[in-house]
Amino acid sequence: MYCPTTKVDFNAYSMKKIIQANSFRLLLCLSLIILFCSFNHLHTQRIVSANGTATEIICALGHNDRLVGVDVTSTYPEEVKSIASIGHPRSFSAEGILSLRPTLLLGYESDLSESMKKQLGSLELRLYKRPTNVEETKTLIRSIAGDLDRKAQGEVLVQQLEKDLKYLKKPSVPLRILFLYARGAGTLLASGTGTAVHDMIELAGCTNAIQNYADFKPLNTEALVAANPDVILLFDSGLESLGGINGVLAIQGIPLTKAGKNKKIISMDGQLLTGFGPRLGKALRELVVKASQGNLSEK
Repeated sequence: MYCPTTKVDFNAYSMKKIIQANSFRLLLCLSLIILFCSFNHLHTQRIVSANGTATEIICALGHNDRLVGVDVTSTYPEEVKSIASIGHPRSFSAEGILSLRPTLLLGYESDLSESMKKQLGSLELRLYKRPTNVEETKTLIRSIAGDLDRKAQGEVLVQQLEKDLKYLKKPSVPLRILFLYARGAGTLLASGTGTAVHDMIELAGCTNAIQNYADFKPLNTEALVAANPDVILLFDSGLESLGGINGVLAIQGIPLTKAGKNKKIISMDGQLLTGFGPRLGKALRELVVKASQGNLSEK
């Protein structure tokens, strides 16, 4: 019986196998090169932070060793105070920033003007929306964590924030709080609506004593007495600039308010109070406790 046979071209078959093997090796090599470049890029990053909250998140993610420049609001953690300063957002210098040889700048959209962005040239920028509530803070943490390839660590920070918020006990009766920004007795500004402090006061279950204007305005004695706050809140630095609680009580009009009569003057660290960062839950708890429990010791 005749059995048909198939002629096999062993040369063609062998060549196909060789090509497949080499293709696999080439793909493997390319994958390793990409992985190495990504790893090398992450470990050679030189980061500049344009605000204190971005700095705090970067450090909480374990990338503090890659920071080469921070702005003046970057006061936490303590170690960042030794990093080169790029100044205040209102006075950033492109030349000063670029002199630090950064590869990446992180900050808020409002930190850099359009002209500043152009002056920074090819520097990689990651700019985010300034958070004003809990969900926006979570989004900011996740966004920065993603851009720094630290998504898992970012989720840990979000979970800790949620845990801190579970322990927040808002006052049963909303307290009327007036925030006073002070740089000595010569510079006294009261917060209206639309400020980070206003948002914090509201999140804490209290009421901003001034509702009839937005942003900050010079302290007006008549308006102060009319607002009649239960509590007066300052930054720690502001209280110190006034010489302590007695300096606050010496401000015209304050002794006529409930806060002045009861000496309900409290203060908090500026970055903690207005940062809307990983410590947001702790900041709200501290604000409620201080506003509810009493006044500072006289100093």
